[in-house]
Amino acid sequence: MSAARVSQRISAIAESATLAVDAKAKALKAAGRPVIGFGAGEPDFPTPGYIVQAAIEAASQPKYHRYSPAGGLPELKKAIAEKTFRDSGYKADASQVLVTNGGKQAVYNTFATLVDPGDEVIVPTPFWTTYPEAIRLAGGVPVEVFAGPEQDYLVTVEQLEAAVTDRTKILLFVSPSNPTGSVYSPEQVAEIGQWAASKGLWVVTDEIYEHLTYDGVPFTSIATAVPELGDKVVILNGVAKTYAMTGWRVGWMIGPADVIKAATNLQSHATSNVSNIPQIAALAAVSGPLTAVDEMKVAFDRRRKAIVAGLNAIDGVECPTPKGAFYVYADVRALLGKEFPTANGPVCPSTSAELAALILDEVEVAVVPGEAFGPSGYLRLSYALGDDDLATGVARLQDFLGQAK
Repeated sequence: MSAARVSQRISAIAESATLAVDAKAKALKAAGRPVIGFGAGEPDFPTPGYIVQAAIEAASQPKYHRYSPAGGLPELKKAIAEKTFRDSGYKADASQVLVTNGGKQAVYNTFATLVDPGDEVIVPTPFWTTYPEAIRLAGGVPVEVFAGPEQDYLVTVEQLEAAVTDRTKILLFVSPSNPTGSVYSPEQVAEIGQWAASKGLWVVTDEIYEHLTYDGVPFTSIATAVPELGDKVVILNGVAKTYAMTGWRVGWMIGPADVIKAATNLQSHATSNVSNIPQIAALAAVSGPLTAVDEMKVAFDRRRKAIVAGLNAIDGVECPTPKGAFYVYADVRALLGKEFPTANGPVCPSTSAELAALILDEVEVAVVPGEAFGPSGYLRLSYALGDDDLATGVARLQDFLGQAK
C-alpha cells in the first residue's frame, strides 16, 4: 500500500478563505476585470513615512544584515512592553515578549505552546478563519460558541458555561472582533474574564484591533480588566492593522516568562528571528505617535457608516453597525433559496458560499462567505478600501441582490 504524499495533519488544514478570496480577486483584476475586493482585511493606506524611513536607514547598517535573537530585537521587545502599558495598562517585562512573523505566527506559537492533544479551546463564533486551524494543528479541539446578529455577535457567560467540559483549557477572546467588528463593553469583558478565572482557564486575547473603535466605545483589555487571571493570559498583537503594515509581517505575543521561553524555543527551530528591517520599522511604529492611526480611523469611520447604510438598503440583508475593526458582517439568510437572474438562467444559492461565488461571477465583487468564520448565512465585507471602490461595490451589490425573487 502506497503512503499518502501529504500528511494527514497538513491535509486536514483548510485554506485561508480570506486570502483565497483576495487572491482570486487580484487575479481577476490582473486579467483586466474591474473587480471590487471586500475580501482582505488590509488598510488601503500606505505605511506612514517615518516608519518606512526607519526601515530604509536600518537596511544600510551591517549589524542588521546578520542573525539576531530568535525572540526579537531587545530594543523592540522593550518598546512593545512599554507600548502595551501605554495603550492598555498591562504591565509586562521585555522578557515576556516574543516578536513573531506577523500576528498569525503569534497565534500558532501560542496554541502550539499551550495545547496538548485533546485539550479543548472555546472559540467565540464567528471567528477569524485561522484560529481553529492553529488549534487543530496543535492537537487541540476548537469548541465553537455561536452568537448571532440578534446579540450583536457577542457571546454571553451563560453560553460559555454551557460549552465547558473537563477538557477545556483555554478561552479565546477577541475584541474588537474580526470578522464581525463587534466590541465587548468593559462590563462584559470583566464578566467574561472573571468567569474564565473562576474556572481556572487560560485566556488568549487577540488585541490587534485595539486602536480601531468607534462611537466613543472604549477598548478594554481583558488582561488588565481582570487581574484575577494572573499568569494564565497571553496577549496577541501586531503592527499590521494599526499602522497599515500588513506586508511587513511583525506581530508578537506577551505572556508568562515560561510560556514565552518555550514559544521562543519553538520559533528558533521554525523561522528564527523576524527580518531585522521590519523589526526596526515596527520599533518606529510602536514608539511613535498615533497621529497616522487617528487619521486612518476617520476614514474608516466614514466608510463604516456608508457601507452599513448601503447594505441595509437591500431587501433581505441585515447588517448590524460594528463598533470596531474595519469589517461588517451582514446577515443574508433571507436571500438564500431566492432566485437571481443570470445570463444562463436563474440561480438559487442555498448557502452563503454559493451566494458569494455568484456575486463575484455576476457583478465582480469579492466578499467572504460565513462558512469561513462559522455557520453559513453571512457575508463579511472589509471596508478598508478606498471610498470610490466602496461606493461602486455597494452599488453593484444593491443592483444585483435587489433582483432576488
